[in-house]
Order: sequence, then C-alpha cells, then structure tokens
Amino acid sequence: MSSPLTGVRVLDLTRVLSGPHCTRMLTDLGADVIKVEPPAGDLTRFSSPRRNGLASYFVQQNTGKRNLSIDLGTDAGSAVLLDLCDHADVLVENYRPGVMDRLGVGPAVALARNPRLIYASLSGYGQTGPWVHRRAYAPVVEAESGIIASQGNARSGAYTKDPHSHADVYTGIETAAAILAALYQRERTGRGQTLDISMAETMMYVNEHLHDALWTEPVDPNAIRSFRPGDYLVMQIATGESYIVSGHPAERGTFELFIAAIGRPDLADDERFVDVASRVANYDDLCSIIAGDAAKIPSAEHFEQRFAEVGLATGRVRQPGDLADTDWARQRRATVDVDDRRGGTIRVPNVPWRFGDAPDVGIAGVPKYRGEDNRSVLRELLGYDDDRLDQLEADGVLSSRLPGDVRPT
Repeated sequence: MSSPLTGVRVLDLTRVLSGPHCTRMLTDLGADVIKVEPPAGDLTRFSSPRRNGLASYFVQQNTGKRNLSIDLGTDAGSAVLLDLCDHADVLVENYRPGVMDRLGVGPAVALARNPRLIYASLSGYGQTGPWVHRRAYAPVVEAESGIIASQGNARSGAYTKDPHSHADVYTGIETAAAILAALYQRERTGRGQTLDISMAETMMYVNEHLHDALWTEPVDPNAIRSFRPGDYLVMQIATGESYIVSGHPAERGTFELFIAAIGRPDLADDERFVDVASRVANYDDLCSIIAGDAAKIPSAEHFEQRFAEVGLATGRVRQPGDLADTDWARQRRATVDVDDRRGGTIRVPNVPWRFGDAPDVGIAGVPKYRGEDNRSVLRELLGYDDDRLDQLEADGVLSSRLPGDVRPT
C-alpha cells in the first residue's frame, strides 16, 4: 500500500531542527524529500554521539531523505536549484528572511517557474515586520515569547533554559500542518503558494495559557486560572519512585479526589482548606500533607490503584529514554533501529501515527552522507549527463563528503 504522501516531492533547504523536523514528518508520511545541504553541511552532522560519520541527532531528523550538496552561492548552483523547483511540489527553507532572494531562488522566482510549487519559509519572527532581520534561535524565541519566564515563575523565579528546543519542534510541526493544508488546497485550485511561519507566533499559538496572560478583567478567587499545571504535585512513594498526579489539588472537585485517594477525608473540615481561595493561600501546607501521606504508600501498584479508583491519572517520573524500554513502547514500536551504514544500527524515536489504511507509515530508509545522491537525483530529475556532472563537481558547485567505502550514486 502507498503512504499518504507517496508521489509528493519536497526540496528541503533546512538545517538543524525546525525545518528538518518538518521535513522528517513529510518523509515519514511517504514524501520523496531531497535534502539540499551547503558545502559546509548541516550543523547537526558534527554533533555527538556519532558513529561512522553519522551523528545520532542528524540521523533522528534526516533518515530517509535523499541528499544533495549544492553551493547556492554560485550562479550555477542557483540554476540547479531552480531546475529542481520545476520538478518539486514543495520547497521548505529556514534561512533568515531575504537570504533566498539574494541567492536568486526566492519564492517569486521559483513560483514564476512552477506555479504549483508550495514554498514554505520558517523564520524567527516572520518574513515581514520590524523584527524581520533579528537573529532568532529557539532559546531566544522562547525567552521573547514568555516560555522561559513562565517556567521560571513556576519554579521560584529561577529563569533558566530547559534542555528542549520547543520553538524549533513546534514550528516544524505547525509548518508541516500548513504544507499539508496547502497541498489539499492545491487539489482544488491548481495553484501553489507561499507559506510564512514564524517561531514567535508559533510559541504564542501553542501556549495554552496565553489567554490568561492577556486577560485584563477580575477573576473569581475561588477559581484556578487556566488549570495551572505547573502547580501539579510530584510525590515520592515509599519505594523512592516519584509520581505526578494530573489535577490541581486545590481545585473544586479535584481536592475531594486527592483527599479520598490518600485516605484523609478529615481535611475537608480543616479551616485552611474550606474553599479554593483558602487552599491556594495555604497551598504549601496542603501539598505537604498530601505528599507526606503519599510517601507511606508501599508500592507503585498501590499508588496507581488508589488514585485511579477515585478517577485521577498518575504517571511515573522517568528519566529520558526509560519509556522506550517498557513493554508498551516495544509493542507500539515507539523506537526504531536505523541502519548506521556499517552493519549496525542507531536507535531513534519512531513516528506517533498509526494509519489503518497505510501500515507502512513510519521512519524508513537510511541516513545519507552529504552529497551522496548528487548524481542519481540530477540524472533522474534533470537529465544531467556525466560530463555535466563532472564539470559541476570540478567547479565546486556540487560536492560530497562520503566514507571511503560509500560511492556516490
């Protein structure tokens, strides 16, 4: 059976994470994604850990893509890319605004040649506006959009960056969604279009609590504003394992479930906890009592059972990677072993989708070295012969970095 995006061809001019994650999604959904790297290569190729010249970071985001290496700073390189645009459905790029125009491969030029092309541009603050030329990376955008402050406010005001590049990954996902919508629209109109997706607007869009920050009217003191999941309790049981319970212990209705789970119905009559406002004012005391009783629960099974019986969901606080080694993850194939090009494998996350009518959706293929498919792709799509390919290589327009036992195709 074919995958949902079988027959869709994507030119991927992105690097590091936001664009590569977007195009990984398209790859895993069945699109023919051709990654076009500059001679210097994608920065993530040089990260660690690595094996056989393949960094696991690069492998996770780029397995299954074909690979070209073209110097777009040359007129000949720009001409090659424009020729490729004639044969593409989608182009995705995450250079700073204006760079693609300076290279002669901006959206106006590409769409003039191929009006069906969907040209998606990811950037920090968008292709227009007063911040169009500001440098932007995920930590910067997360600071500007309030994410770092929000995390710090929930942790006694310690403003630090967490380990995850939320702005990159979320922007990649939102861009993939926009591309799929544009492909669907093209089915009706026959026309391609430009897509302008900014990291800053993405982080506002995915912040489920921004509505609360924008609210200027009084709020009932006996209400928990926007659920406040940053207040949710992480508790340690007798075995030393830590658990989180989904629900705010001070919330009306949820408070009663917590005290039932820990066997303390008497807390309902404690003057410190008679209503939401009182419970919020005495929140540290409430949490201390709940955590103290939870610490006496003898096992994970008992803890989960007691909270499940009253209707509260719990989750064990695991270290990164632990979930991948559970029976659940093995049965769901939540990770996959990717060929490391030397007979071994590199383990990476698999896709989260399960299609009833496309069972082969998921990560497939191998991670490619820089420029590994220069010759095969340009022969297949553009009809270049060996003499022309040799000349492009001699002029430095095409380049590759391959291990000695891997030959360009």
